Order: sequence, then structure tokens, then C-alpha cells
Amino acid sequence: MTITSQTPDAARAYAVEMHGDQKYGTHPYVHHLDAVAALLQPYGDKARVVGYLHDVVEDTAATVADVRSRFGDLVASCVALLTDAPGANRKERKARTYAALAEVKGDEELALLVKAADRLANVRACVADGQRALWDTYHGEHPTFRAAAFRAGQCDALWIELDMLLSPSCAPAATP
Repeated sequence: MTITSQTPDAARAYAVEMHGDQKYGTHPYVHHLDAVAALLQPYGDKARVVGYLHDVVEDTAATVADVRSRFGDLVASCVALLTDAPGANRKERKARTYAALAEVKGDEELALLVKAADRLANVRACVADGQRALWDTYHGEHPTFRAAAFRAGQCDALWIELDMLLSPSCAPAATP
């Protein structure tokens, strides 16, 4: 194994390179990655490393083996857990992914922390940008997602805000 670096800056640089010209809405993809990493700041550098890399296998040509060689076993295991399982549609993919997250224990629970930050960043963006259809998707998935990924005491502040933003009173107005 050739671990090049496990710093957030190295993870960000690798993610930016791999995501290339991909967009997050109208923004460069790194906009989303920076939002996730900012939410993870209080939880340490390892969480931020995984935060920057959480979509790299799912959305780019990177492999779990690439991530392992650059960032080590734990980071690679977490990224693998955060990569949606194959499926015919979102519902199938998420059901498989949430089932795997529900079984996570030990050091790999770091993936659950990153998943909560990722979902919170996504929901914040939905609310800010008035994306009602996507908010509805997250709202509908929330009970199953929470049952799979929530661990009391792990990152309660993230979950409190996520629960609040997914309450009906925070739903963006439906667009015609």
C-alpha cells in the first residue's frame, strides 16, 4: 500500500481532480464537497478526508482500491460504504445502501457521520434553492435513512438540523 497523504487538503485535491468538470447544481462539484467538509470540521481531519472523498467512487472513475492506496484502509472502507449499491433505480440503490449502513459498527461508523453531513448539505441546498421535488425525495427517505445511519451521541447537532429542515414547515414552496 502506498499512502500518499491523509490530510483534508490532499483529499480535496484528489476529489477536485477526479470530479473534474462535474457540477453540483450550477456550481462546480467542489462546492458540495466543501459544504460537507465544513460540517465535518468539528469531528476531525479523518472525517473531513472521507467527506471530500465520499462521492469519488460513485461519481468518477476512481475505485475503492485507488482510494485505499492513497488514503488507507479505513478511508477506503468508509468511501465504499458511502457508495450507493447497484440497483435499477434510486429506491433500490438506497434500500441496499441503507441496509449496509444499518450494520456498520466500530471505526467504520465514521461513514455514518459523513453520510449525515452529506445529507444535511444536500437538504440545506434544497431548501436554499427551492428544490421541492428533491426535498420531497429526502423527506420521504428520511425515516429509513435515519433508522440506518443515526447513532445517538455521534453527531447529534447534524441530526437535529437535518430533522428540522425535513419537517413540513421547512419544505420549499412547490414550483409550477
